[in-house]
Amino acid sequence: MAEADIALIGLAVMGQNLILNMNDHGFVVCAYNRTVEKVDSFLANEAKGTKVIGAKSLEDMVAKLKKPRRVMLLVKAGAAVDAFVDKLMPLLEAGDIIIDGGNSQYQDTQRRCKTTLEKGVMFCGCGVSGGEDGARYGPSLMPGGNPDAWPHLKPIFQGIAAKSNDEPCCDWVGEDGSGHFVKMVHNGIEYGDMQLICEAYQLMHEGMGMSCDEIGDVFEEWNKGELDSFLIEISRDIMRFKDTDGKPLVEKIRDAAGQKGTGKWTAISALDYGTPVTLIGESVFARCLSSLKDERVRASSELQGPGDVKYTGDKKEFIENIRQALYASKIVSYAQGFMLLREAAKEFGWKLNYGGIALMWRGGCIIRSVFLGNIKAAFEKNPELQILLLDQFFKDAIHRCQVSWRKVVAQAVMMGIPTPCFSTALAFYDGYRSARVPANLIQAQRDYFGAHTYELLSEPGKHIHTNWTGHGGNVSSSTYSA
Repeated sequence: MAEADIALIGLAVMGQNLILNMNDHGFVVCAYNRTVEKVDSFLANEAKGTKVIGAKSLEDMVAKLKKPRRVMLLVKAGAAVDAFVDKLMPLLEAGDIIIDGGNSQYQDTQRRCKTTLEKGVMFCGCGVSGGEDGARYGPSLMPGGNPDAWPHLKPIFQGIAAKSNDEPCCDWVGEDGSGHFVKMVHNGIEYGDMQLICEAYQLMHEGMGMSCDEIGDVFEEWNKGELDSFLIEISRDIMRFKDTDGKPLVEKIRDAAGQKGTGKWTAISALDYGTPVTLIGESVFARCLSSLKDERVRASSELQGPGDVKYTGDKKEFIENIRQALYASKIVSYAQGFMLLREAAKEFGWKLNYGGIALMWRGGCIIRSVFLGNIKAAFEKNPELQILLLDQFFKDAIHRCQVSWRKVVAQAVMMGIPTPCFSTALAFYDGYRSARVPANLIQAQRDYFGAHTYELLSEPGKHIHTNWTGHGGNVSSSTYSA
């Protein structure tokens, strides 16, 4: 007899925790895993005493589901998702729903939305953020895909999602791959936030000679104000964590960062859609540079810097400058992230609710912070807001922070401490607020060597070619967007 509200395939820790979360909220879940022993083990241990039921096969699982059948996949992105979709399609009928809760590429979700619809099956790509803990007690969920599926998913997803001021951190994002696109941008912003915190840590640790405990105290203080966020909070805990010998564990960790690809996808999308998401790009490159550990160790004994320059001014004042630089850079990063969302929406015809997205990120997810409430308010005030920097709240914040921000970047350069994200954020800000940038020279250069033409300020839209050398031709190449 059909009794389950939803089935979940994939019993790794995220899958198990989501099932237990759904069970806590009164939903009957059918658990399935390719290795069926995992189902038995889960029912005998973690799910013991719950209403969770198991399935021995996909056919058995589908038979136990109420209609319309809702099947959620939490398996490795890529081929594994396609394999399960292929196996499920013959077992499902029109009106049934498949949800992919993994970190899939949005292009894959777009494709799957189309192919499943041929049989009338609705496909959804849902970003899930918050890690193991979030999955168990309240994640941030970003569902997109076939909009007709949403009424059937809404009670479950909003039931299990994290709550911020009693509002669920989950709402319908938009059409086809938009849910996974929003999750990808979330992860890109996460890369940026983490790198910014690391730059603050290095400035205090190397530039000011502060201990990990002292830096932990600074992070605790920062977490009480504008920078109140999950990542600052965990960074405080990490700074204070001691190894068995009483020394900070963080100092013993090899400085080569790993990555799973979502930050890189964000940077690639930014290039694809011509959007200057510079901070996330730099944060990905910073991880790439960190992974060249052996090369860096060799170079450190051969390439000279300014010497061991430490900051000698007012310590308290410089820490406050770093805090303000971090805040201003973070504003730029989120402004760039939302620029990319806007560009993708234009590209694919998605109707995205930017304030709603900020609310989805307000709780449950890795980038959750007080700050997202201000972003939500900005888009509620003006849904057509071109860039966050032009909202009064953020404009005032940047104006208030910029002197400190410039001092930090300048001081870092003098000390030879790399701050790729602080620096690129400031460069973007200065570029964006410039009525003129030197691209006029680029256009002249392109026309000189390739007859690519240019426009005059006095005649925009009219493409002109100049014979710069006197012996070049007057034929121009076809124009294209640079």
